[in-house]
Amino acid sequence: MDMRIGTKIVDCSRRTLIMGILNVTPDSFSDGGMYVSSAAAAAHGRRMLDDGADIIDIGGESTRPKGAYGAGAAAVTAEEELDRILPVVRELRKLDGVLLSVDTYKAEVAEAALAAGVDIINDISGMTFDPAMAAVIARHHASLVAMHIQGTPSTMQEHPHYDDVVEEVAGHLAARVRAAREAGIETVMIDPGFGFGKTYHHNLLLLKHLARLKDIGCPILVGTSRKGFIGTATGTQTDDRNDGTGATVAMAIMNGAHIVRVHDVLRMKRVAMMTDAVVHA
Repeated sequence: MDMRIGTKIVDCSRRTLIMGILNVTPDSFSDGGMYVSSAAAAAHGRRMLDDGADIIDIGGESTRPKGAYGAGAAAVTAEEELDRILPVVRELRKLDGVLLSVDTYKAEVAEAALAAGVDIINDISGMTFDPAMAAVIARHHASLVAMHIQGTPSTMQEHPHYDDVVEEVAGHLAARVRAAREAGIETVMIDPGFGFGKTYHHNLLLLKHLARLKDIGCPILVGTSRKGFIGTATGTQTDDRNDGTGATVAMAIMNGAHIVRVHDVLRMKRVAMMTDAVVHA
């Protein structure tokens, strides 16, 4: 499957793409506070590229839910979000051939990030939180990651409920793809939103039946890295979930994922390479 990202045509039919997570936040669930300075963030981005990342996904606002991670992340203004991400975007944009994504649901942030040279907007709401988002992405001829979420970051883990989580997530994502196409967005990737308004069992079912999303006809992005359901299954804390993450990455690829969004690029790149070898044998 080929997709256009920025000026590149990317082939993800025989090799899983690696999206490296770069949170420029003080309160993200896994790496909050580690890369709050622009210099530290840019250095980590370069390190992930050296380790084999195909895309760097920069986030300036945590969506950490309340519950297992305490009170949950505080919302930030568009201005504060831009103050965090734009210096990092500008620094990494100097590198030849790098593909940059910004994780935001605010059209104002997307507008400034795309003007600074970002290629992808990774919107946890699938363009539902801000009605101006679709027009912004289309105007810049950028790519979209449309994710599924039930509720909002502050409420999503209170009482998530589905009659059929796989079918409901698939139906929602198909509708978001149609909306994106109608707005003129050419490249749309879909993300089932592990941990975003899902129980432990919902996450397992989505991973087990991920292949259902192939019917939508878009590249599938999976972001399971170090998430709570891995901790529940393995009895591990956030910083000790790389082994469990590797298992979910392998299963996601076996079930049709084209892109995996991860913290530990080097180790998950190796997991992906091995799994790709089996899938395409």
